[in-house]
This record gives sequence, structure tokens and C-alpha cells, in this order.
Amino acid sequence: MAVLIVILVILLAAVIYVVASYNSLVGTRNRAEEALGALDAHLRQRYDLIPNLVETVKGYAEHEESTLTNVIDARNEAMRSQGADRGKAEDRLSGTLKSLFALAESYPDLKANAGFLDLQRQLAVLEDDILKARKYYNAIARTMNDKVAMFPSSIIASIFHFTRLDYIEASEEERRRPEVKF
Repeated sequence: MAVLIVILVILLAAVIYVVASYNSLVGTRNRAEEALGALDAHLRQRYDLIPNLVETVKGYAEHEESTLTNVIDARNEAMRSQGADRGKAEDRLSGTLKSLFALAESYPDLKANAGFLDLQRQLAVLEDDILKARKYYNAIARTMNDKVAMFPSSIIASIFHFTRLDYIEASEEERRRPEVKF
């Protein structure tokens, strides 16, 4: 009888461990999906802000049509892209926005325009929010990847088909060291 009780206690402990591990994996996966949703919301805010920014610049820099067109094209491409292509499209959009702000440096009236300054401030806040959302997602991805890879939770993860999450990484352009010339 004592042997039967020991076996039942061991089985009960194993069942409790499996349930707890499964629930932990599900919770981590759900937090990752939430983090990606928040990142998408920030990106959509940026997409919505860009046409206003372009229209403001267009009023001051009418002969700079190619820069403005590049920004809008990059925005549209980023909005349409999915998966790995999305990262490349977001990098292109960031590059075109940098060229737009560089263009603004040539127009003192534009740099002093309150509407432009407000849009530029809003974009800076959004970029900071996007960075924070990427960091949050990567932290959750690390937690999930640890659970999927470490024993004994890796057994539960493989039984229930939980997989590693990809990290959101910096682009090659962002990794390059900026050149400072005096």
C-alpha cells in the first residue's frame, strides 16, 4: 500500500509539473503576441504621422519632390510588408526619414515652423516607444527561448510544439559606427 501511495504522489507531482510548464509556455507565448501587437500599434502611429510630416515639408521644399516621394514609397512598403521583409522595409523607412530631416536643415523657415517641430517631436517620441517595444519583445523572446531550450521544460515544449521566437535585431545600417568629421 505504501508503494502505491508513493507512485501516486510521484505521478501527481509529474502531472502538476507538466500543467505548470505548459501554462508557463502559453503565458510567455501570449506576452510575446501582445508585445508584437503593441509594436504594430506604434508602427501604425508612425505610418499615420508621416503623411502630415511630408505635407508640412512639401509646403517649404516644393522642388525636393524625390525625397518626399521616397519617404511616402518607403512608408507604403513598410505598411505592406510582413515577416523578415518588414524589418528591411522599416530600415528603409528610417533612412528616408533621416534624409527628410536632413532636407529640413536646408530650410530655416521650416525648422522654425511650430507644426513641423511638433510633428518632429511626436515622431521622436514614437521612435522611442518603438525601441522600448522591441526591447520588451526581445526580453520575452529570450524567456521563451530559454524555456524551449532548457531541460526539463524543453520536453514539455517539444511535446506541445512550442518553438523558439526570433529576435528583432538592428539592421546593418544601425550597427555601423557613425562617422564624425570636424
